[in-house]
Amino acid sequence: MTAPKRLTDRKREAILQAAITEFRASGFDITSMDKIAATAGVSKRTVYNHFPSKEELFTEILHKLWASIRARADILYQPGLTLREQLRALLLAKLQLLADHNFLDLARVAIAATLHSPERAQYMVARMGEREEGLMVWIRAAAADGRLKPLDPDFAAQQLHGMLKTFAFWPQVTLNRPPLEAPEQQRIVESAIDMFLACYQA
Repeated sequence: MTAPKRLTDRKREAILQAAITEFRASGFDITSMDKIAATAGVSKRTVYNHFPSKEELFTEILHKLWASIRARADILYQPGLTLREQLRALLLAKLQLLADHNFLDLARVAIAATLHSPERAQYMVARMGEREEGLMVWIRAAAADGRLKPLDPDFAAQQLHGMLKTFAFWPQVTLNRPPLEAPEQQRIVESAIDMFLACYQA
């Protein structure tokens, strides 16, 4: 049985959710700590007790984004399975994350807040790249096993990620389209695998 959250933990979560709501509605620069406190139903002092600055609050939101990515276990290369079934598992796991409403909310906040700050944008892109290394590791292992042609693992992984995000991330984040349903996810995954294997399978 899961222990109930402490009051301080509930307040911290309420502040984070309020910040996500306000950053989405007004943007990072316009949103004030007073507004976040009001939306969270706590005092401004309580907000500052948890987060000394708006920048630190935003950083915590980014950390939640990275944690949601990291929580999806990487699928390791398995010599005994076909490339197609391994790629299918990898890409479907990625699409399940991209269809998660909490993930999309966090991504919208993070992207909106980086638009006018090159430093924040560089930080976000770098961290996102770190969290997408699982597919690159799998590609490197498959190539080392002789099942893929000589290739640049990072480039090939970015190609696959790009094929997924074209349909299952950017339209949702920028145009507020709904996450893809399972049949459309399957279609995109199989098409991406076809293209990848046609180009790289040994």
